Amino acid sequence: MKIDHLHDWNLAPKAAAALQLELAPQLKSDVPLAFDRLETVAGVDVSVKGKVSRAAIVVVSYPQLEVIETASAQRETSFPYIPGLLAFREGPVILAALEQLRSEPGAFIFDGMGQMHPRRMGIAAHLGLWLQGPTVGCGKTRYIGDYVEPAPTKGSRSPLIYKGAQLGVVLRTRAGVKPVFVSVGHLADLESAARLALSTTTRYRLPEPVRAAHRLAGSSSMADD
Repeated sequence: MKIDHLHDWNLAPKAAAALQLELAPQLKSDVPLAFDRLETVAGVDVSVKGKVSRAAIVVVSYPQLEVIETASAQRETSFPYIPGLLAFREGPVILAALEQLRSEPGAFIFDGMGQMHPRRMGIAAHLGLWLQGPTVGCGKTRYIGDYVEPAPTKGSRSPLIYKGAQLGVVLRTRAGVKPVFVSVGHLADLESAARLALSTTTRYRLPEPVRAAHRLAGSSSMADD
């Protein structure tokens, strides 16, 4: 698949944060997804064990959610774990896996944050600029912001607010189960991001493409930024 090479990843943390601020204005978060033309969705996840990172991509049909392609890659973990800079730790290995895909997914759901991030550049947003396709972040825990707990019924949601701006929604994907934290990465809007997460969730809390990628990666990490 086509991937734009935007920058090198081998940066010091201070330079990495500065780059995020430089790239953030390029993000587009007001583009509704064309669900009537959406045929495939990819789930993206990474596991880090010791000094090795393993990325997994699982592409499913939409709306059937049948697996049609998988890809994985692993490499040495060279960037330290620093909250807010997850893309610099996991981005290279994700891109290595994405380069193996034969298909061009219509949208991507990342296990992590989109613009629900202090600099609006969570991993789904940052990688969205490389992919130039619709990306959505779906995190398991709150990273930043405040919210009111949504109602316990499936599909209930509440806005997540950070410094006066709504950066995402807290979405109940399964009745009586902890919500997930959904935000736009790039080339989508918030309503589309929430709809995509909910419509790809079945019996479990996480969207099926992400669950499948999680299993393929052998992931135990709970990092969400």
